[in-house]
Amino acid sequence: MESHPLTSLRGIGPQLASRLERLGIREPRDLLFHLPIRYQDRTRVTPIGGLRPGVDAVIVGRIELADVHYGRRRSLLVQISDETGLLTLRFFHFSQQQQRGFIRGHWICCFGDARPGPGRLEMVHPEYRISKSPPESPTRESLTPVYPATEGIGPNLIRSLVGDALNRIGASCEEPIPSQARERFDLAGTWDAIRYLHQPPPDTDTSALSEGMHPMQRRLALEELTAHRLALLGIRKQRQVLSAPAFQGNSALWKRLEPRLGFTLTGAQQRVIGEILEDLGRDKPALRLIQGDVGSGKTVVAAAAALHAIDAGYQVALMAPTELLAEQHRNNFVQWFEAIGIDVQWLVGKLPAAERRRTLGAISSGDASMAVGTHALFQEQVSFNRLGLIIVDEQHRFGVNQRLALRGKGENDTTAPHQLIMSATPIPRSLAMIFYADLDVSSVDELPPGRKPVNTVVMPDTRREEIMRRIDAVCAKEQQVYWVCPLIEESEKLQAQAATETRSVLASQLDSLRIGLVHGRLKAAEKDRIMHAFREGEYDLLVATTVIEVGVDVPNASLMVIENAERLGLAQLHQLRGRVGRGAEQANCVLLYKPPLGRQAKERLALLRESNDGFVIAQKDLEQRGPGELLGTRQTGLQQMRIADPWRDRDLLSLAGSLADNLQRHHPDAVDPLVSQWIRRTDAYANV
Repeated sequence: MESHPLTSLRGIGPQLASRLERLGIREPRDLLFHLPIRYQDRTRVTPIGGLRPGVDAVIVGRIELADVHYGRRRSLLVQISDETGLLTLRFFHFSQQQQRGFIRGHWICCFGDARPGPGRLEMVHPEYRISKSPPESPTRESLTPVYPATEGIGPNLIRSLVGDALNRIGASCEEPIPSQARERFDLAGTWDAIRYLHQPPPDTDTSALSEGMHPMQRRLALEELTAHRLALLGIRKQRQVLSAPAFQGNSALWKRLEPRLGFTLTGAQQRVIGEILEDLGRDKPALRLIQGDVGSGKTVVAAAAALHAIDAGYQVALMAPTELLAEQHRNNFVQWFEAIGIDVQWLVGKLPAAERRRTLGAISSGDASMAVGTHALFQEQVSFNRLGLIIVDEQHRFGVNQRLALRGKGENDTTAPHQLIMSATPIPRSLAMIFYADLDVSSVDELPPGRKPVNTVVMPDTRREEIMRRIDAVCAKEQQVYWVCPLIEESEKLQAQAATETRSVLASQLDSLRIGLVHGRLKAAEKDRIMHAFREGEYDLLVATTVIEVGVDVPNASLMVIENAERLGLAQLHQLRGRVGRGAEQANCVLLYKPPLGRQAKERLALLRESNDGFVIAQKDLEQRGPGELLGTRQTGLQQMRIADPWRDRDLLSLAGSLADNLQRHHPDAVDPLVSQWIRRTDAYANV
């Protein structure tokens, strides 16, 4: 469809166009895709005697009386009647001119919802039209759409603008999906579906519309999901235009390191390393997501990839979201790499100036084969000599701009570094097919042998004394304990206050223990200092909010207590639980809850007690809570869905994949128009 400015439509000037832009409406076609959020039935007149409280209705009656009532709040009361009864219209905001318009004996057509009032039903601030004689057409031919609105644009204006756009450009729109594909997949036309949803006939199934399950809504949801897959496949294709260094052959450095690791790689680790090396051997930039459960050994997989790049004469950058996590990675890589003569530098904000200058010099000269750090890695003064591989840990904790800036350190007009992204949040295959179509996905879906699963127990918080005895016993064996206070309050201040109070209570009950406290209100440096002290054994017990969800290894921590566990989602509880069980001792996790438990909370806690499998837990979490958190970051740089709901419409994901593949193979000319119709994107942003 040819693009025109909004001001080409009648009645839209620069000021209104600016307001519409807040709703994402920048050109006339956007009005067609500005779909209703609900519908009103104004297709029939309801007698006043047939009104039901809480139900929208059109009524027609005669004005009997209009009078100002002075009670607790001044209001204009208008009495109207038909042959079946009386109704009061109440207005709290009115003018003298409006009051004078209610003339006894004139007719009035109203729309609103009735509610119980003093003595009879009333409508408060209904929409209305007054006439001297009975209105000729009090009802509409189709259901009345209600659109998302914004300040300065009322619902009637939006409705009028959409209607004008439908009349002026709706009829001339070309179908984005060719007829052969529509026939093969048995699809209604796009514009038929759009017209239907803007003007549904009176007999439409309104309950299906309100749930987003009407066939015409599902038709557009399928098209939108298809467009998202095609957009990401297009991004993958664009990335393949760039070249990347190809790291050929087996790495002599990896052959030297592997026997020194002190453990045997799992089958899953070996498989994923093979998939990565295949990527790195090509002269096109890889972008692979390495997903694996807590403790599955993703870091050693990243080490194998890093050594292949270093062996080929390139540098590696590993970026972590916090200084503490970066330090943990640095320690792991130093322990492995220094034994085979590889220099690992680290770059974080707290480095002293002299050390920072030395580190920057080593990175820019190429003497540093690997740099581990935080967001400090992509600052302007950082210059890599020959960056060939970027590894990003917990990438959802970085902003899009930050990931782009790091990639730019090794990119020019024709070449780009390879990228690996590590995540401990598994993604179901059906969602990955649509929302991760630009990525290759590898799963480290096997835990190292001999690793003991965390023993999980579920207890009411009435048994706290029992917990205190258990903590005492654990600390007497010189092991350490986490006590987690979930973020119940939205306010960080209140969260910190709750954690501080918990620490005071525990200190009074466990007065022989050294107790630390970490929460979101602390500055990053103070948070890192306390976590570092806990790891070094300076505290026996650490009281924390969920800031430790993605945290450091403390092998000596063998017990975790999570308060109010019923308030957290499955995936988050599993991530927290993964902070213990990293040493030789059997680890335990106690999920404390406030009774009584609801059905879903019971199911969640029971599953955690029975399973340590992060893939099973992630799937169940998606079933219970939907994919909002999981997909939020993928939609940054693209946009939020207009009509599709990835979880509600999950049964359409496979069909959307098939339709996308069919269009790519048989109708390539249709791909770009379809994508641009549904998605505005910044290609660079989607490339991360």
